[in-house]
Amino acid sequence: MQKNQKNLDKIDKQILRELQNDGRMSNVELSRRVNLSPTPCLERVRRLEQHGFITGYMATLDPRKLNQSLVVFVEITLDRTTPDVFDVFAAAIRKLPEIEECHMVAGGFDYLAKLRVEDMYAYREFLERLSSVQGVSQTHTYVVMEEVKVRPGITIP
Repeated sequence: MQKNQKNLDKIDKQILRELQNDGRMSNVELSRRVNLSPTPCLERVRRLEQHGFITGYMATLDPRKLNQSLVVFVEITLDRTTPDVFDVFAAAIRKLPEIEECHMVAGGFDYLAKLRVEDMYAYREFLERLSSVQGVSQTHTYVVMEEVKVRPGITIP
């Protein structure tokens, strides 16, 4: 049976919330926070990993310290909307390291990409590479002036 959110109990959800906030937390600390002893807590974490609820662990980095503080959203319109054009575009986008996220969307354009770069000069260089991707016919750029809310992770009801 495929495990999904309906198969999670309150403790599983609390484990996910806690690990999403601090993936480096020790099992002992996690077990204390969810009111379990360490062994059953670790068993639950392993089960959540095996069933794909937890897909990895990562550090949250400060983009300013890494000279990547300019956030840009780009609307991308393709010249045709056919499966082969989508495939070529997706393969090219996956090779552009500046792109943090790229989503196919319904509406007045085809894709919305979020990227981080050092400055406007770096964005201009990126835009030249993006514009040369086969199938791209038009882009619209939105430069972020202030990040009002940035929250990695998802809401767990």
